[in-house]
Amino acid sequence: MEGAVSAGPARATALAETRAALFASGRAWRASRAAAQPMGAGHVEPAVPRRCVCGCQRPVSAVSAAADWRRRRGGRGEAAGVGGARRGPSEPSGMGRRVRWVTLALCLAALSAGALPAADEEGNQDESLESKTLSAEDQVKDHSTGTRVVAGQIFLESGKSDSQSENEESFQSQEEEKENSLEELNSLEMSNLINKDLEEAEIQSPVLTAIGGTADGEPCHFPFLFMEKEYAECTADGREDGRLWCATTYDYKKDQKWGFCESEEQSNKRKQMQEAEDVYQIGMKILNESSKKAQKKVAYQYLLKAADMNHTKAMEKVSYALLFGDYLKQNIQSSKELFEKLTEEGSPKGQMALGFLYASGLGVNSSQAKALVYYTFGALGGNLIAHMILGYRYWAGIGVLQSCESALTHYRLVANHVASDISLTGGTVVQRIRLADEVENPGMASGMLEEDLIQYYQFLAEKGDVQAQVGLGQLHLHGGRGVEQNHQRAFEYFNQAANAGNSHAMAFLGKMYSEGSDVVPQSNETALQYFKKAADMGNPVGQSGLGMAYLYGRGVPVNYELALKYFQKAAEQGWVDGQLQLGSMYYNGIGVKKDYKQALKYFNLASQGGHILAFYNLAQMHATGTGVMRSCHTAVELFKNVCERGRWSERLMTAYNSYKDGDSNSAVVQYLLLAEQGYEVAQSNAAFILDQKEASIVGENETYPRALLHWNRAASQGYTVARIKLGDYHFYGFGTDVDYETAFIHYRLASEQQHSAQAMFNLGYMHEKGLGIKQDIHLAKRFYDMAAEASPDAQVPVFLALCKLGVIYSLQYIREINMREVFSHIDMDQLLGPEWDLYLMTIIALLLGTIIAYRQRQHQAIPRPAGLRPAVPQQEPPPEHQPPQ
Repeated sequence: MEGAVSAGPARATALAETRAALFASGRAWRASRAAAQPMGAGHVEPAVPRRCVCGCQRPVSAVSAAADWRRRRGGRGEAAGVGGARRGPSEPSGMGRRVRWVTLALCLAALSAGALPAADEEGNQDESLESKTLSAEDQVKDHSTGTRVVAGQIFLESGKSDSQSENEESFQSQEEEKENSLEELNSLEMSNLINKDLEEAEIQSPVLTAIGGTADGEPCHFPFLFMEKEYAECTADGREDGRLWCATTYDYKKDQKWGFCESEEQSNKRKQMQEAEDVYQIGMKILNESSKKAQKKVAYQYLLKAADMNHTKAMEKVSYALLFGDYLKQNIQSSKELFEKLTEEGSPKGQMALGFLYASGLGVNSSQAKALVYYTFGALGGNLIAHMILGYRYWAGIGVLQSCESALTHYRLVANHVASDISLTGGTVVQRIRLADEVENPGMASGMLEEDLIQYYQFLAEKGDVQAQVGLGQLHLHGGRGVEQNHQRAFEYFNQAANAGNSHAMAFLGKMYSEGSDVVPQSNETALQYFKKAADMGNPVGQSGLGMAYLYGRGVPVNYELALKYFQKAAEQGWVDGQLQLGSMYYNGIGVKKDYKQALKYFNLASQGGHILAFYNLAQMHATGTGVMRSCHTAVELFKNVCERGRWSERLMTAYNSYKDGDSNSAVVQYLLLAEQGYEVAQSNAAFILDQKEASIVGENETYPRALLHWNRAASQGYTVARIKLGDYHFYGFGTDVDYETAFIHYRLASEQQHSAQAMFNLGYMHEKGLGIKQDIHLAKRFYDMAAEASPDAQVPVFLALCKLGVIYSLQYIREINMREVFSHIDMDQLLGPEWDLYLMTIIALLLGTIIAYRQRQHQAIPRPAGLRPAVPQQEPPPEHQPPQ
């Protein structure tokens, strides 16, 4: 009973806070609209947000909202009004309290299901990779679950499995029942809330009033006539100072009644923001049109100026540049201040970045709780990177309870966006370079092409080598391996090879024309010609392209039979696009009978070739249990793979280039952000830089603990070197206490799961010394032998270790036995015979004779002194020129 009684005030407090937050958000929304459109309502009825149960807003007029409410209430309006009069608003009934708790429960359920508010609209096309957000429309699309989206296509509901359709129907019926019951329960209290909200909206409706002028305080008249032109909003025409004004009667010339639409302070603020916008656009234009580092630095100076004028997008750009040291000097503290300012303004990008600072402890004291809060707000604002970070945290259980379903929700949303960006030519190649492997084998593990090798291929291409032309064309088309993406150069190389009759080049030209770009205009007819030429020569890329043309009717009538035929030919030759599209046709039953097993087969084949959409489609099938047993874990891993192919993965190469240029501070911050997103390569690279103590922004006492954290995360994703590093850290006590048993566990895991020779050698050493395990020389030898078999590089150290082990074993054997007893039991007469002493003397005599003979031969070979040798007369060289006779 005590618990029940004490819960009452807490409920009331929570309820009051919830209602206050809802009303405050509504007032803030209306105020923001009034500020953004000060001249919006003359005779036009203002739009106010109608609130649904969970606080979502749909813009409807105040009168239509009230009318709609009365229609839905029917004849109960008067009764509700009478009932409402009997009970004051401060005395809610028991039913009202139940309604509030039902409402609050539904709100929490909607939030936990991943419902997102509308994101901030991004007008700039060149959005920062670190700060990409979803528009409201995209978020709605991303929440469309099921298997309707495969390979970027929208399919009919009939494509769903029967069990899924039944589940959806039952879910919809349950939702309808909930809405009906909620309608009945909320009939009394919701009427009071909405009527009160509508009254506030009518009071706060943005009726524009003239300020100053000849009609101070009178309402503006829209439209009004000025200079024989009608104006439906405030204008600055006719004024040199640019201030907005309006007329309070229709004909300004006749009545001369006018006033300002804004105060002088508001006018100055608007002008300042317009000036900031102009400066921002100049900076972005320079940034996007130039590839030179000097020009980009100039662009960021413009952005810095716009940021000082409180331009939100400029502040976002500058804050990330200060964080990473991109074209501006790295300054963590300044970036933190900008992120805090952006967070106060509600910027999802600022919220995500501030969460990163708290998670990594850069510029602030590390706090995983605060990081989680900021990440959550950033994700609710539509920031894709925040969603990706939360997906990884729920998947790995970092700072939150491990939840596969929550991870699936976040990863699927991001994967939907990444998959929608994939074009026919494919996405950008993600270059994953491990710094640890780069140090051990420079240039071998990274897969980067050296500049000399690139120039050699360019020389061959200029000389007419078709293979070099096609190879360079593919490198410039997709980018990667140290070559920047350049469609112009790719088109030139493909054109040269196609003119020489290369079918592969023809097919890629068809793909470029089919997609279109700034360099190559989109043309289905031209693409079709190249695809046909390549397909006639048996090229799988051309066959796949021709199948796409017939599937979607690009330049030819739609023909599913021909599309299926060409996709089959391409798939038989192992081309991933043909396998992917063939799987899509089987999945949707286009041109063939629907067959999920065949679809799964071809999607698996395409995924082995690394096609992003194949991973995406497999993830959708595993997430919904279509054609396979539903597996949340498999779906999350596949969606994670897709998410890591997004455009933000370009930051991996930027971080690597920063490290190669000697800027370890910039590199480690970039790797740390990518590590938060779940990139295993970034986690191991960040740990490597910290392990080498190359980052000065991290305190010396914090390097090993931070490195240990990221080695641990990388090891949990299956990186063998990271697992061995964990064993080393516990063995030597780096960043933690010395713990031989934990070190032994890590070495054993690396040995059993990844068959690491280094781990086997370390296990042999620990068995030999008895560290963390009972000493056992036989097991030590076994592990040494296993290490030698696992890697040829381990044979020399294993040989030395076995020699040492043999000596130790011999000494140990000698200690265990009594030497006197051994010699006392030896009978020389029985072992060597009765005359063994004569044999021994003979051997000694032979040895003495050999030594004497060797010494005599050395004395005979001693040369005579140099003074006794006869002098050899030196011949004078002949003169160069004989004297004249």
